[in-house]
Amino acid sequence: MMVDISKITTEKRNENTRNIDIASTCDILKMINNEDKKVPLAVEQAIDQIAAVVDVVTEAFRNGGRLFYIGAGTSGRLGVLDASECPPTFGVPADMVIGIIAGGDEALRTAIEGAEDSKEAAVEDLANHGLQPRDVVIGIAASGRTPYAVGGIEYANEIGCITGCITTSKDSEIAKVATYPIEAVTGAEPLTGSTRMKSGTAQKLILNMITTAAMVKLGKVYENLMIDVQMSNNKLVSRAKRIVMEVTGVDETIAETYLDRYRSVKYAIFGILSHIEEKEKIEELLAEFNGNIRESLKNI
Repeated sequence: MMVDISKITTEKRNENTRNIDIASTCDILKMINNEDKKVPLAVEQAIDQIAAVVDVVTEAFRNGGRLFYIGAGTSGRLGVLDASECPPTFGVPADMVIGIIAGGDEALRTAIEGAEDSKEAAVEDLANHGLQPRDVVIGIAASGRTPYAVGGIEYANEIGCITGCITTSKDSEIAKVATYPIEAVTGAEPLTGSTRMKSGTAQKLILNMITTAAMVKLGKVYENLMIDVQMSNNKLVSRAKRIVMEVTGVDETIAETYLDRYRSVKYAIFGILSHIEEKEKIEELLAEFNGNIRESLKNI
């Protein structure tokens, strides 16, 4: 079936790069770089939309809900990437943020032809995860018309979920069906229709914003430090130690002692600053204020 792409923003030709095929290496790179500079400005125009999504995602997390990203191709890969980085960065369960890509995990490395064209596949994939009304589903589609992503949003709407989308096209189909659309219109790509370029960059920036801001609001950040980071390798152990030392002013030996005792950066910081030793008491106080160290310390 022929798809009419003439009205899709990301399929427009870019007059600034029309002669990219005869340009020098440096000029090719300058053309791409000049187009890339437009991406943060497009994302800035969507800040209010992104904020609305962050707030509903945060509320869903507080109520035991999950965040699903669903997309195909580059869009799907970026969603899986963002989801996979949440557990080590913020110490959350692996099923709190879930990335689903059309064609399954094989599609992360290999293009699965036709996978993006099935709305039914999106329904099946979300149903296999036991989608619930308290969950949030965000469809990611640069063109805004990808059937897989649109179908996922339509199904989530039927279930009663909050839905959102990330698109880089104007007046898109997915923005019309999502409750909370995010539209960062990045314009014509340097290579016509190659949405792994400006569109992909915008999507990555927005995904970073959504999960990072939500985790900040959930108390998983103190100042600008990742206090729920998982100590899963030597670098992260060193980072954890440095965070405890920086926040509390203790030396390395004391930081190690508290980290060994609690196996948690947040607990170590709170224990040192509050002078409370019992892990159960620390858990109780932090739980009362949604894991927020500042609020917990104010109310000791």
